[in-house]
Amino acid sequence: MSSNDRDTVDARNEPLSPESMAAEWASVPAVVEEDGEPEGGTDRLMSQDEIDTMLGFSLGDDKDGRNGIQAIVDSGSVSYERLPMLEIIFERLVRLLSTSLRNFFTDNVEVTLESIRSVRFGDYMNSISQPALLSVFKAEEWDNFGLITIESSLTYSVLDTMFGGKRGQPAPRIDGRPFTSIEIRMIRRVIELILGDAEAAFKPLSPVNFTIDRIESNPRFVSISRPANAAIRVELKFDMEGRGGSLHILLPYATIEPIRDLLLESFMGEKLGRDPIWENHLATEVWQTEVPVTCVLHETQMPLKRMMNLEIGDTLMFDARPDSSVSLRCGDFIVSDGRIGRVDDKIAVQIVSPLRRSKTTIAAFDTNSLGHSS
Repeated sequence: MSSNDRDTVDARNEPLSPESMAAEWASVPAVVEEDGEPEGGTDRLMSQDEIDTMLGFSLGDDKDGRNGIQAIVDSGSVSYERLPMLEIIFERLVRLLSTSLRNFFTDNVEVTLESIRSVRFGDYMNSISQPALLSVFKAEEWDNFGLITIESSLTYSVLDTMFGGKRGQPAPRIDGRPFTSIEIRMIRRVIELILGDAEAAFKPLSPVNFTIDRIESNPRFVSISRPANAAIRVELKFDMEGRGGSLHILLPYATIEPIRDLLLESFMGEKLGRDPIWENHLATEVWQTEVPVTCVLHETQMPLKRMMNLEIGDTLMFDARPDSSVSLRCGDFIVSDGRIGRVDDKIAVQIVSPLRRSKTTIAAFDTNSLGHSS
């Protein structure tokens, strides 16, 4: 096989690009009919590789290199940043809500976490079906806002349950009228309960206070972020013995930016943060631990040659007086200073300076440890 033939075979095995596909189509000779005129219509059929290249599916998972129809589809999508702690927090919120709502309604309420997705704020607002109640809440410590959306089916189910509706029957949906002040006031109590449990879910990670800013029924009046900004949408499903619906919690990325580093961490097990039982046990054992303390009378330096020539009976002169202070050390750390003395038939050391405590706090130690581990 000649070198030109091998180059032709290698070129055929390489994936097609839009430029190479256009050049190949330009090099195809036109099909001529018997009368000498070019044949009208399609010159030849497209291969599968050419179809994939045109649609943009032939370049793997590299979104930056996609083209064609796939590039148009991916332009409106939002990449979801994996936040392990956020998923754990909302799973804990589900457990807290199951208990709180059961006590609030005095009825069985099943709460499930349907999905956690990343969406654009404008696309989400356009996808809300009317009628719906939208509650804007503010995270005081993060100095930003979030949104709770309650679908109409869940709104009517909650109202029907609170006013003594029959079990096992879906709540009647009344269209054509806005929500009354009484209905909004009753739903507000449920929203406050949800935000209270959300505070408890976030507390082990980062204490925060959620307060209701306003309740709207029209998505046009809910402008807590720009339409193109990314946000995290959490969907919760409520089931109250045949009645229920969905509730969405929307958190813009700007809202959770202050705790983004904490949300990127991953904790093993179901407990969040430190374990107080283990901390108390460790503190008790540390206080009862015995450590050796060394009393250093004096230190001096001498050449190695003199050290090698030391013999039995040689005398080393220390530049210290009987009333000079000595240092108390624990390992390589100086604990305090003292003076040497005698009590009965034992040598004693009187402490003359307070203990030198470490200036490193627990928070600074944790930050230093995380920095070295990363």
